[in-house]
Amino acid sequence: MAPVLPLVLPLQPRIRLAQGLWLLSWLLALAGGLILLCSGHLLVQLRHLGTFLAPSCQFPALPQAALAAGAVALGTGLVGAGASRASLNAALYLPWRGVLGPLLVAGTAGGGGLLVLALGLALSLPGSLDEALEEGLGTALAHYRDTEVPGHCQDKRLVDELQLRYHCCGRHGYKDWFGVQWVSSRYLDPSDQDVVDRIQSNVEGLYLTDGVPFSCCNPHSPRPCLQNRLSDSYAHPLFDPRQPNQNLWAQGCHEVLLEHLQDLAGTLGSMLAVTFLLQALVLLGLRYLQTALEGLGGVIDGEGETQGYLFPSGLKEMLKTAWLQGWIAHRPAPEEAPPGEAPLKEDLSEA
Repeated sequence: MAPVLPLVLPLQPRIRLAQGLWLLSWLLALAGGLILLCSGHLLVQLRHLGTFLAPSCQFPALPQAALAAGAVALGTGLVGAGASRASLNAALYLPWRGVLGPLLVAGTAGGGGLLVLALGLALSLPGSLDEALEEGLGTALAHYRDTEVPGHCQDKRLVDELQLRYHCCGRHGYKDWFGVQWVSSRYLDPSDQDVVDRIQSNVEGLYLTDGVPFSCCNPHSPRPCLQNRLSDSYAHPLFDPRQPNQNLWAQGCHEVLLEHLQDLAGTLGSMLAVTFLLQALVLLGLRYLQTALEGLGGVIDGEGETQGYLFPSGLKEMLKTAWLQGWIAHRPAPEEAPPGEAPLKEDLSEA
């Protein structure tokens, strides 16, 4: 049966193929290393921002899969660089002849599968960030005041650091703080009539104010930060509630984090796509180089032309051959007749 996708390789094309594979392999190793750095950076970001994602969010699976894919791509690039360089010398290539085939199978199945998985996650998971951030940020704002409640002691610090670092305020804007009690009850005076009126003014019994935490203030603004009574036009004569507040961060944290994480996922997805292309080229080139050298006994500068191919025969014939070889290997050997039986049969035939 004819080989699948055969390619005739004379001497000079064989040498150029080996040299080109050496360069492509190092590019693949570089791309794999960059994926490791990018996915590691995304993991660190998610470690700090995990509080603001819903518990059911699967987005952290993306950098984990990308880490594995990047490690395999880095290993494939190093193996390809070593094998292609060794192929130029028959003595150096001899140790590679027995292991290059299994390495190609492992790189194609394992590395290709991981890259496809990571690339699929990079395309699908960013779409779930919207709802995950909506739920996670809402929970974080609601527990901002619970500085002494187990499990939420750090929420206030994390939210303040988030708003100061990413220059955002609230979930979608500073007015989101008007709908949650962000002042701890331990700091409220129950004998104060204003406190009592505010608590009784809503069915949930929360102390709601038209103010925001200090972390919403923009330190670059030359004006004093207005944190309280933001909806009262008489409290601040020079401040119009209908106009954008230049003293507070204008964007909500949902929009900022969504754009930030989607940009990181998009960058990682682009790198995964380029790495997948490089790995496919390296594995295909190594397969053609390997099969071409097998026809010459592992000597790249052997005389005459040789043929490289992907498979020695069609898929159907390969499966049939593998099935027959496996059946023959497991078929029980015929039992040998006991020594006394042969003469007995001869005596019966003579009678």
